[in-house]
Amino acid sequence: MPFPHLARQRAPWLVALVGAAALAACGGGDDGPPQLAPATAQKMTVSCADLAGKIGTLANTAISATTSVPTGSLTVAGVPVPEHCLVKGSMHTRTSPVDGNTYAIQFEMRMPLDWNGRFLHQGNGGIDGSVVTALGNSATGGGPLTSALSKGFAVLSSDAGHTAAVGPNFGADPQARLDYGYQAVGKLTPMAKTVIQAAYGKGPDRSYFAGCSNGGRHAMVAATRYPTDYDGVLVGAPGYNLPKAALANIAGGQLYASVATSPTDISTGFTTAERRTVASAVLAKCDALDGATDGLVQDVAACRGAFDLQRDVPTCSGARDGTCLSAAQKTAIGKIFSGPTLSNGSRIYSSFPYDAGISGAGIPFWEFTAPLALDSGAVGIIFKVPPEPTAGFNGPAFTLAANLDTLAAQISATNTLYTESAMSFMTPPNPTNMSALKDRGGKILVYHGVSDPIFSVDDTEAWYKGLQAANGGDASNFARFFRVPGMGHCSGGPATDQFDAITAIVDWVEKGQAPASLTASARGAGNAGGVNADVPATWSATRTRPLCPYPQVARYNGTGDIESAASFSCK
Repeated sequence: MPFPHLARQRAPWLVALVGAAALAACGGGDDGPPQLAPATAQKMTVSCADLAGKIGTLANTAISATTSVPTGSLTVAGVPVPEHCLVKGSMHTRTSPVDGNTYAIQFEMRMPLDWNGRFLHQGNGGIDGSVVTALGNSATGGGPLTSALSKGFAVLSSDAGHTAAVGPNFGADPQARLDYGYQAVGKLTPMAKTVIQAAYGKGPDRSYFAGCSNGGRHAMVAATRYPTDYDGVLVGAPGYNLPKAALANIAGGQLYASVATSPTDISTGFTTAERRTVASAVLAKCDALDGATDGLVQDVAACRGAFDLQRDVPTCSGARDGTCLSAAQKTAIGKIFSGPTLSNGSRIYSSFPYDAGISGAGIPFWEFTAPLALDSGAVGIIFKVPPEPTAGFNGPAFTLAANLDTLAAQISATNTLYTESAMSFMTPPNPTNMSALKDRGGKILVYHGVSDPIFSVDDTEAWYKGLQAANGGDASNFARFFRVPGMGHCSGGPATDQFDAITAIVDWVEKGQAPASLTASARGAGNAGGVNADVPATWSATRTRPLCPYPQVARYNGTGDIESAASFSCK
């Protein structure tokens, strides 16, 4: 193998910490997973200026700067982030023998002077390539009101081994593929814990991983590949079958193109007015199934039986005018929601539920732009074997002319240069086997928008059902899955999409307080975290709802303020 998996560095303190954690844990056996002890706070024991010297020499690591960041230099929802030390560096700098480019895993760590004893690895979105500011608020729904850094976590962020400047072209390099998929996380984690040890005189008492979208994929991969490294895993909209999802979105792009009225604009295959018509039809059949007519479809399962695209949306008798769908549109859109298939009839990825959020402002990007501009490069250059030549690659042309059968085979293929397929390096090895995380007292909390147009909540539901089956029919003592009605990809949509999942996962891991629900708020006018333009004018700007652990549904109690979560119960 020309690019062997590099051994992961492990500091001696980490071995001791694992042993101490085992001794601190109690319970287990027939009583369920062990209870992990809570983290304890610690002030930074060295000045930021002296931290680099304290860290010393780390294998395959270069610390480029340690900088003190005063209180208020960063804000979250208008609230100053406390003073902290910013550490920047890189790992495993190398020159590729394949494309001649220089690669490195660039990272930053933000370390509060008043530390809560916890470490959070921030998983970033898209195809990575950017060191997103290490605030640790990437998995908290829409418009976060606080951040992990503000709460006292030491937070790590990275570019996963390549820069945004190269776009998807890093996929030409086999090692860059592997770093993006999972190896960067494996290399960064022990380094980060060593830096924390140098700064505070002890390693982290509790470690967490959090991210949404590709960051959610990173989180699920960490839960299965590196289960001893993390105590709590917070997963938003997990693209844990990302290569298949990207291919399915290419198929969706072809289907929209087949009914587009403009050959250069596939969004004319399903216009804004037509999406609103479908959303209204969904609400007419499904809104009241949870006991409240409130613009939210809580009972996703019941809606599958109640709504039928062919029956419940008018078929155009003449020209399309936004109030109907043509017969051809119904066929194409129906295929997208049932899950595009290969020529043999097998589904490429997953079905998608019909939901009111189909009218959300964030939907068009994922449905009409991403297939041409993002999924094309991801599948064509990063995921398939062999990759397309990078010189002159034309994303839209690739998508619209793609042979789906060929690409489906290529995302699972290998050769002598690319020795791991995308379906290996991008996915959790066995996503329904999380026994290693469970058995040591770890927890995983997953949330997903029902109207997510790129990573399907149906796929996450299928994963959770598999996890339940692998755990005697009930995985709720270590894993819980929350659907967010109306929410699109990670945030937005006509939804209550603002919630604090970080506190929920910490309380579960360290106090044994399993989340019976998460209270989520709409982001109407005046919301400090940012206004969500998709919130309907008929809603209270501060509407709240409980997000319920699957398979429970938030149902109206029959009395009480319809704008308040207190009037709903998870049943």
